[in-house]
Amino acid sequence: MLEEVPRKLRKLFDAATINFGLSRTQWRALAYICRTPGLTQTELAKHLEMERASVGHVIDQLETAAFVERRSAEGNRRVWALHLLPNAIEILPTLREAADRIYERVLTGISEEQATTVKDMLAIMSSNLED
Repeated sequence: MLEEVPRKLRKLFDAATINFGLSRTQWRALAYICRTPGLTQTELAKHLEMERASVGHVIDQLETAAFVERRSAEGNRRVWALHLLPNAIEILPTLREAADRIYERVLTGISEEQATTVKDMLAIMSSNLED
């Protein structure tokens, strides 16, 4: 079940993102950049649990789609800071609504108390697996 639920969630997110011409990874990248404007490619790679070169390819695609831009980071011209462009800012609320609908669906029939119990259990499991 710990593998089945995330697999089904990924499938739902893939279906939702395709409507925007985005992959799930691109969507996640936009969300991280939105939360942390000026995030570097290296930082984004850590968040996405991807290699820096692979993230570079994702950013290339997002730049081509006019969703993000790379700017030289202050004090280090070799480091790129990532920033959202108006096209991305415009679609983010709709992407958020799509995500909210998916989460609403997954939590249907689950009480707040049950949700809290599951969150607590997952936190313990995560802690058990830390390095």
